[in-house]
Amino acid sequence: MFIKGKNITIRALETDDVNLLYDWENNQTLWAVSYTQTPFSKFVLEEFVNSIQDIYTTKQLRLMINSAETKETIGCIDLFEFDPQHVRCGIGIFIHNNFRNKGFALECIDLIKNYCFTTLYLKQIFVHVNVSNEASLNLFEKAGFVKSGLKKCWHKNSLSAFEDVCFLQLINEED
Repeated sequence: MFIKGKNITIRALETDDVNLLYDWENNQTLWAVSYTQTPFSKFVLEEFVNSIQDIYTTKQLRLMINSAETKETIGCIDLFEFDPQHVRCGIGIFIHNNFRNKGFALECIDLIKNYCFTTLYLKQIFVHVNVSNEASLNLFEKAGFVKSGLKKCWHKNSLSAFEDVCFLQLINEED
C-alpha cells in the first residue's frame, strides 16, 4: 500500500495487475477518453508493469486503486505530462463501472492531490475533460478544479465530428 484513505488505498503496479490492465486497456468503449486507438498485448503490459516506475524518469506514473474493505482493485489513476521544471502534471482516473457513484473517485483525487502537492511539491495539477462528460466535469469541480480553458474541436469523435475539451486546473496555493 502506498496511500491509505478511508475507503480506498492507492498502490504501485504489481505483476498481478497485467490481466486487469489487459481488460481495461483493450476495452474500446474507454478508448475515447484515454486517447488510445490500438490494443495492447499482454507482453507490452508486462513490460510496462516491470519497467522503472520513476515519475522523474518516465514523466508518468500509474497507480492502482483498491477498495480498503475488500482489497479488490477498482480502478487506476495516472499522473502524466509530469513537468518538474514547471512543477505540474495531468491526472486521469478510471473507476470500474461496478464501483462508480460510491465516492471512490473523489476520495482518490483528494489523496492524489495531497501526494502531488506535499510529496512531489507541484504547483498545479490539471485535467482534460470532454464537454459531454458531465459526470467527470462535476467530479473534478467538486474536487476543487477550476475550468480555465476550452480547447475547441480538440477531440475527434468520428471521421468528421469533433468535440470541445475543457481544461481544468487545481493550483496549489500553499507556498
